[in-house]
Amino acid sequence: MRVATWNVNSIRTRVGRVVDWLVREDIDVLGMQEIKCKPEQFPAEAFEEAGYEVQIHGLNQWNGVAFASRVPLTDVTTSFEGMPGFLKGQEGPDQPLEARAMGVTVEGIRLWSLYVPNGRALDDAHYAYKLDWLAALAADTQRWLGNDPALPLALMGDWNVAPLDSDVGDPTFVQGVSTHISPAERAAFAAFETVGLSDVVRPRVPEGFTFWDYKQLRFPRNEGMRIDFIMGSDAFAELVTDASIHRNERKGDAPSDHVPVVVDLAVDPEDDDRPMIF
Repeated sequence: MRVATWNVNSIRTRVGRVVDWLVREDIDVLGMQEIKCKPEQFPAEAFEEAGYEVQIHGLNQWNGVAFASRVPLTDVTTSFEGMPGFLKGQEGPDQPLEARAMGVTVEGIRLWSLYVPNGRALDDAHYAYKLDWLAALAADTQRWLGNDPALPLALMGDWNVAPLDSDVGDPTFVQGVSTHISPAERAAFAAFETVGLSDVVRPRVPEGFTFWDYKQLRFPRNEGMRIDFIMGSDAFAELVTDASIHRNERKGDAPSDHVPVVVDLAVDPEDDDRPMIF
């Protein structure tokens, strides 16, 4: 089974690219981030015509997560326990939840598509929100694995954190003044390893960026960042047979500023009576 994550940066703008890539690369399950639309605006028909079921969580023209799958999705949820909300200029515990998380179960594997808050600036309220969001997710992850240590679990998506210095090739990101690379953010990312997850892609793809800003010829200069990850439990990692970063999807007309990250799993999806395509 091939599982992937991709920050598509507006699915309505890039639906043709995404569906074409899904079919060409024989992807079974794709977690998407930054779909930037409500469910009724999502171009579901194009996915369905290609043989994919979609589950969508979007509230407005910002954020938003979704799944597309050729195998059945169950146990769909759109938040995790303790997930904080955010509204600019508002404080307190009852802020509205954003569309940043979706969990599904497929073939007994629990997958989450995550769009971690950006943080914006080190002195911005969004930065504190980002750290709180990651801390709550880590606490839930610890609880999930504590309840079921053998759970094949993967948290995948746009983490908006570059955990290693080698993950940063964009010269505008400077230690001490920029989000994504601050000690607190890196510590928040490392906490997921403490509770039982590991990066299942890096051992097979030790180098390579997943994001390049549109500005200043960042992609031709390869001034990117590695901020999209698939973090898996031990049981999930044992299923991984290969991994890849699809850098070429940053090329061509109207690409997303992120590229897909893919893992191959030693799981054969049950026959779903899909027609053979020759």
